[in-house]
Amino acid sequence: MRHQKINWTTLVFVVSYHLLLVGMAPFAFGVLSWSAWTGFLITFVVGGLTITAGYHRLYAHKAYEARPVFEWAVLLGSTLAFQWSALVWSHDHRLHHNHVDTDKDPYSVKKGFWHAHMLWLFTYRRKFDRALVADLLRNPRVVFQDRYYLALTIGVNAAVLGLACLFMPPLAAFWAVILLRIFAVHHCTWFINSLAHVWGSRTYARELSAVDNAVLAFLTFGEGYHNYHHAFASDYRNGVRWYHFDPTKWLVRAASLVGLTSHLRVIQTVRVQKALVSKDKRLLLDRLSAEVDELAMELSRKLEHLADTFDGNVAALSGSLAEFREASKEKRALLRIEIRRLRREIRANWKAWVALTRWTARRYAPTHSH
Repeated sequence: MRHQKINWTTLVFVVSYHLLLVGMAPFAFGVLSWSAWTGFLITFVVGGLTITAGYHRLYAHKAYEARPVFEWAVLLGSTLAFQWSALVWSHDHRLHHNHVDTDKDPYSVKKGFWHAHMLWLFTYRRKFDRALVADLLRNPRVVFQDRYYLALTIGVNAAVLGLACLFMPPLAAFWAVILLRIFAVHHCTWFINSLAHVWGSRTYARELSAVDNAVLAFLTFGEGYHNYHHAFASDYRNGVRWYHFDPTKWLVRAASLVGLTSHLRVIQTVRVQKALVSKDKRLLLDRLSAEVDELAMELSRKLEHLADTFDGNVAALSGSLAEFREASKEKRALLRIEIRRLRREIRANWKAWVALTRWTARRYAPTHSH
């Protein structure tokens, strides 16, 4: 932090609630009950989900649209997370995506794990760019929350504390429902900036620090599938497989069934695969170009051939699907057969591509020595 001005308000707040949490723990443990743990869990879930579904996927990435009542629920519920306004949060997060892994990234992991996790908060000097969030500045609900954020946060949390005190001793309510909840929501969110750029797999964008991690997804309501998110940020899903734990996706989808959300943006599987083939081809051919052995030359030819075959089949499938929409009943029967064949071909191409690129990436890793 040398030569950098410190954000004393943020530093004092974060340090204070950590000290209070630890210092009051011996006294709080004597009065904690199932009511206290239930209150913690409810407020933790509401605070976390309103950040992931609202701040992140709705406002920062415009991955779907929402009715005003849904927005108000998000904007008020998010005050339980103590992460400042949706406008400010989205501004900084868009900077992160626009400049990930560079000096312009507010919480770049390249500056160190703890910088990305939380230290950036204590030295960050925001140069607010209105053009970066011009769409949000036209949203009266977002602007209202930003203008009155402190009052809303105090009001909502005071109401929550008062309600909790009806079911448990005040000490238990303050420790579990306020202090522990803020601690848990903060660190789970910060894990995405730190651990989700260090610990996991880079399935969709090998060139980025962001990783996919199922354990982090469990702790962060689906945000742990972070490599996919950085590769396809406009998708309302982070966990794209049926078995991926992504409660944020489920919430947004459920809300759409009752008309509270709409225009959910989804990147189709074939589009994802096509983008990955293009990126992996460019990355691996560049790596292989520095090699002089015959194996590298052969692998380059195989990568080129497989990529061209995959792209050709995807283009053919797209053409057949477009033709199917306009075709007569008789022609559609033939096109169905062709579409099924092309999809089988694409699945086979993709499996072959994954196997070849994984082997190539391991064989010619940047740290590989000859």
